Amino acid sequence: MELILKYFPNLTDIQISQFKALECLYKDWNTKINVVSRKDIDELYLRHVLHSLAIAKVISFEDNSSILDVGTGGGFPGIPLAILFPNCHFHLVDSINKKLKVINAVAESIKLTNIKTTHSRVEAIDETYDFIVSRAVTAMPEFTKWIKGKISKKQQNKIKNGVLYLKGGDLTEELKQYKTVKAFLLSDYFEEDFFETKKVIYLPLKHK
Repeated sequence: MELILKYFPNLTDIQISQFKALECLYKDWNTKINVVSRKDIDELYLRHVLHSLAIAKVISFEDNSSILDVGTGGGFPGIPLAILFPNCHFHLVDSINKKLKVINAVAESIKLTNIKTTHSRVEAIDETYDFIVSRAVTAMPEFTKWIKGKISKKQQNKIKNGVLYLKGGDLTEELKQYKTVKAFLLSDYFEEDFFETKKVIYLPLKHK
């Protein structure tokens, strides 16, 4: 938890208590349903919570922004971002229903009211959002096919609506077709070795 306060020192008391509660909740749920890998659960704040919050180093979402989290798994990056931005609306989607059961239980425990979950493939979601977030669920060309038509054209944030994608490694080949793509190195924001090769990939709505 100290790790979160190190990089996000201005949290409210409610946010601090919500973030603090995550460790016990996820450790408990992980004994029943494997939502976080066994080796990662002891480093939940580094590998999952802080990693999710990296998106907040690239953008501070305006109030009432809508964000879709695709392939959310155990609720990352959606739950940490929803705690950080309580006045935004988060829609967490996954094709594995048991993981959403965990998310709903965690959200209820910490009184997180600005998220909703849907058991679905993202292609079946018929809504538009200011931003779509995800953690490396597939290669970007495939991902952009899944989310086609789901980014709102109405702007309300400082950067254009689009995709904010958490991914690591050399993405040169994967991203070469996108003319307006930007890669933000997480090592510019966080000093821990875990973030050395990790990035936030920002793909605005019109990326060709």
